[in-house]
This record gives sequence, structure tokens and C-alpha cells, in this order.
Amino acid sequence: MSKTKKSEFRPNEYVVYPAHGVGQIVSIEEQEIAGLKLELFVISFEKEKMTLRVPTHKAATVGMRSLSSPEIVDKALATLKGKARVKRAMWSRRAQEYEQKINSGDLLAIAEVVRDLHRNDDQREQSYSERQLYEAALERLTREVAAVAGGDEAIAQKQVSDVLVSRAA
Repeated sequence: MSKTKKSEFRPNEYVVYPAHGVGQIVSIEEQEIAGLKLELFVISFEKEKMTLRVPTHKAATVGMRSLSSPEIVDKALATLKGKARVKRAMWSRRAQEYEQKINSGDLLAIAEVVRDLHRNDDQREQSYSERQLYEAALERLTREVAAVAGGDEAIAQKQVSDVLVSRAA
């Protein structure tokens, strides 16, 4: 087992796991799985009441990363101010692309999904699947914004919605 990756992430640090969003490393433990001793990051996703164990040597290959820098968060919020870019492709194709962006773990890509799927009160109603994708992207975005700012999700939620509302005005 390589010990080089261990220094990259530490217990109590917040990380982004692409498929699940922001989680906190609770500990680093060793387990024997199929006769092999593996060192694992134990990541807790508080809101989902989920614990994930990721082999330390696989963290980079699965796309696990540290939280974005405040500069990246600012870029993501600036992305929200842009004009929605909705391709004229079939919904199933667009939905697939949105899903990929959300699960990429890339904050800027997630911000693009939020921007593209955001609806103002005066616009047509979203379909169920559109709303699901929008809410998933919004949740990931606000969680990371909150974690980078060091705190409150409600404040991050208000910050993101203020940017979205200001775009409409």
C-alpha cells in the first residue's frame, strides 16, 4: 500500500466525492477485505445519513477532491449570473449531460446545470425530472459553497438564490 495519498486528506477535513457531494472524513482505518489489508477513508455524509469507505490509494482515481477554493466558488456564482444555455437536443440527451455534470463533482459544471435549469416564477413549469436534476445540482452547489465559507447551509442557500434572482431582474 502506498502511504503517499494519506497526507493529501486528513480526518475532520471536508472533501467532495463526485457521486455524493460534500462529506467529512471521519477517520482513516485499516480493514482486511478478501485477504488484503486496505487503508480506507471513512467519509460521512451527514444529510444522507450515509457512511462511505474509500480505499486511500483509489481516492484520486474516483475523483475525490478537496473543497474548491473561494476563487472557484466566486466563478461558480458568476456562472449563475449568465444566460441559461439550453441546447435544442432531446430532453433525454440533455438530462444525461446534466446528470454527468452533477456527478463529475466539478463545481463550475454543477453551477452550469443550476443556471440552465433555474426557472423564474413567470416561466413555464418544470417537469418532474427537470426539477429533480435542478434540486440535486442546487443541493451540491449550496453544500460546497457553505463548506468553503465554513458554515451555514442556510446562508449559502440565500447567497445562491440571491444570485439567481438578481439574474432575472
